[in-house]
Amino acid sequence: MKLNKVLPVLFLIMFLVMVGFGIIIPVLPFYAEELGASPAELGLLMSVYSIMQFIFAPMWGRISDRTGRKPVIMIGIFGLSLSFFMLAAASQLWMLFAARIVGGILSAANMPAVQAYVADITTDNDRSKGMGIIGAATGLGFIFGPAIGGVFTNINLQAPFYLAGIISLLTLFLVAIVLKESFHPANQQTKSQEGLSPSSFTRGPLPVLYFLQFFITLSLAGLEATFAYFAAARAGLDAVTLGYIFMIMGLASAAVQGSLGPLTKKFGEAAIIQLGIVVSAIGFALILLIHDFTTAALFLAVFGIGNGVIRPSISSILTKHSATGYGSVTGYLSSFDSLGRIIGPAAGGFLYSVAISLPYLSGIFLSIFAYMLFQVYKSRLKAAERG
Repeated sequence: MKLNKVLPVLFLIMFLVMVGFGIIIPVLPFYAEELGASPAELGLLMSVYSIMQFIFAPMWGRISDRTGRKPVIMIGIFGLSLSFFMLAAASQLWMLFAARIVGGILSAANMPAVQAYVADITTDNDRSKGMGIIGAATGLGFIFGPAIGGVFTNINLQAPFYLAGIISLLTLFLVAIVLKESFHPANQQTKSQEGLSPSSFTRGPLPVLYFLQFFITLSLAGLEATFAYFAAARAGLDAVTLGYIFMIMGLASAAVQGSLGPLTKKFGEAAIIQLGIVVSAIGFALILLIHDFTTAALFLAVFGIGNGVIRPSISSILTKHSATGYGSVTGYLSSFDSLGRIIGPAAGGFLYSVAISLPYLSGIFLSIFAYMLFQVYKSRLKAAERG
């Protein structure tokens, strides 16, 4: 399949995957409470999914380097569908945990395999375009999913889970019928495992980008966990209004990700990442100044634009220059991303309990630290090129 034909298919697949994932977000807390979950158990229920992804994403990435991308993508989507139906059938709290664990383990295959697929079918010149389109699909799916889930909650609490399971099954059939395998072992068999050796995580240039992604996701997850409370306290915004604000942020982020190809060709990934970090820091600072719907929507959109371009650009650099297979690279990146989502909400909630502005001040600090990390990456890269 030609690039211009494959990317729309991948866009649709990831959009549907994230719609299914997002559908359950509004209802899961209420569903868990109905089955007797305490606030602490609810927090663990939300975290256990990311914990499983943190553990298993690298494994699925390596498997995709051996067996191909398509079967791993299908395993990931099947895992999502299975977990949604398990959630719908749950009658006790432990069944919810079992469903989230199964879903986290199997769906950890999705992002590494899809990004590796993009790396397989793109050249260095259009790699950022492909990664940006996947990022845009993910963001848009996560916008529309919760909105759909909220509507179907009016039927009953199980309805969103059944709907998410059906959408995932349909996506699985789409992958089976339309998507062709992209992986050709001959292209990557000669690559060594140098890029992921223990010593490379202290000396090599590329692993610095994994840690950079961790800090970026850490700050984002802290914002997501606390912004509803902050916006209610500072601007009196309710849940419905906040939904619109996050939708605007998601659309702004998706739009800039969809335009990443031309931007990268003009400025390069390094410049885009640095600019994205700076804009994210400015967004965090502006959020401290919100006082109504307009300022909240505008300032969160600024943050979303900056944050949205970072991961696709990091993925592009890693797959262009890593000495390992694409699946291994994207698997480890997904793992570091998940680690940020494990720690971020708890850290953000703690900081908010100390002072409501602290999650956003820490976001500025983490952005500055991420910018410094990128300078470390550049210096290590220059040293490696000289050596």
